Amino acid sequence: MTTLTIVLIIVSAVFLLLLMVLKLKISAFISLLLIAIYVGILTGMPLSAITRSIQEGMGSTLGFVATVVGLGAIFGQMLESSGGAESMAHYLINKFGKDRAPWAMVITGFLVGIPVFFDVGFIIIVPIVYALARDTKKSLLYYAIPLLAGLAVTHSFIPPTPGPVAVADIINAQLGWVILLGFIIGLPTAIIAGPVFGKFISKKIHLEHNYVFEETQLEFDSKKYPSFSSIAIIISVPLILILLNTFTTVAVANEVISKSIWTDIIEFLGHPFSALIIATLIAIYFLCLKRGMDKQKILTLSTKALGPAGIIILITGAGGVLKQVLIDSGIGQMMAESMVNSPLPPILLAWMISAAVRVTQGSATVAMITAASLVAPLISEFALSDPQRALIVLSISSGATLLSHVNDSGFWLVGKYLGMNEKQTLQSWTVMESIIAFCGLGFTLLASLFFN
Repeated sequence: MTTLTIVLIIVSAVFLLLLMVLKLKISAFISLLLIAIYVGILTGMPLSAITRSIQEGMGSTLGFVATVVGLGAIFGQMLESSGGAESMAHYLINKFGKDRAPWAMVITGFLVGIPVFFDVGFIIIVPIVYALARDTKKSLLYYAIPLLAGLAVTHSFIPPTPGPVAVADIINAQLGWVILLGFIIGLPTAIIAGPVFGKFISKKIHLEHNYVFEETQLEFDSKKYPSFSSIAIIISVPLILILLNTFTTVAVANEVISKSIWTDIIEFLGHPFSALIIATLIAIYFLCLKRGMDKQKILTLSTKALGPAGIIILITGAGGVLKQVLIDSGIGQMMAESMVNSPLPPILLAWMISAAVRVTQGSATVAMITAASLVAPLISEFALSDPQRALIVLSISSGATLLSHVNDSGFWLVGKYLGMNEKQTLQSWTVMESIIAFCGLGFTLLASLFFN
């Protein structure tokens, strides 16, 4: 099979995927499965081999992703329902003061976005943005953009949010490295796209506060909410355990420390499964049971959390199927061999694929999973280390934030909640998302210089 044939197959596959999702309105889950079958047939795979690849790709992907995303969704639901997000926002605003409230907002978004879905976190905290704008007479964007930047960065960069978890599994990257490098790259990205850009755009677009949230007060009874310290500790539990596992694994591999029962225990507790089970149980006890929440309500909330998680899990599984078909058909190997001598570094290539799918069809999740599925067969040929694989994850995540516009549900959610028209949303939200995409790429390329 020639390089031109490979390119035509991949380009036509992506085109058909976009056609089914955008024009025919077919579910991304079904579309990805159909594209996997399409690629298998064009590459000459026996039909029985295609069905085996579907089963193997779905099974191998969901074994990890379903567990992590499911636990992460319940963990986030407990934080949301307990009032932890509001508590964190109020505490940080009181500490920073109204003059530095944009910094409180970006930190709030950054922390809340780790366990809580982006749209949920925004809807919970946006009344506080309105209250700040009302009291200070500043544009809503002065406070909203930092909040949105913090939420968007961690939603895309830091597990256990579904996007980076799915991409890390598809390209076989360690979550510990993704978390560590996600923080290192995410913080400056959130600052530039948040307080820095927010200060600029709020001078260009002055949005008045919305009367829907007129009664929102910045003063609140802290006794009704979990404390900031308890929320911060609970959010950090799974992150610290996973990072500790990563460092221990590296130390044992490099013979810095000897393998023992203690290192085995640390590795077990720091596995994403164990870490999230522990964190979820802690959240249920301290945020719900200890604060008097009914057990039946906790069960109902846990079930509710798995609804949106299930959609993401299935789409990720379909992405795993596409990856498996690319590998089993041999086209992945041929793609890899043709790309080894490419002048484009893997990080930039991954970003470009993710960005192209994102801009065309709107969904960041579909963009991430499609890009990861196409890039996965290339990774083995480049012999990348664990940190380098984590950087590929972050480049894909960065590309999937580029140029959010009218085909992205986030565009309409933010625009309508802040009372903006389409032009204002493009000037603020779309530009902010693009700043995250380019800063994420730039910092990822910079970080790659230290892991050659």
